[in-house]
Amino acid sequence: MNIEARKIEFIQEFLKLQSEEAISKLEKILKKEKNTSDERVFNPMTIEELNKRIDQSESDFKNNRFKTSSELLAKYE
Repeated sequence: MNIEARKIEFIQEFLKLQSEEAISKLEKILKKEKNTSDERVFNPMTIEELNKRIDQSESDFKNNRFKTSSELLAKYE
């Protein structure tokens, strides 16, 4: 069964539901899945954004605005 057929079957079964509790549970699952899938959307940087970030990082390093890996590890131990 393909995804479209599964969706239609799910909707048909959903429309038959009489339990408000079951509908609430399905709403929560749907909301949670939507939030999770939104978090997985990846928007890559443009070349300009990447170059700007590189320039900023190099400037920070030259001006001693950085933390060593040892400093970072100590913070979380």
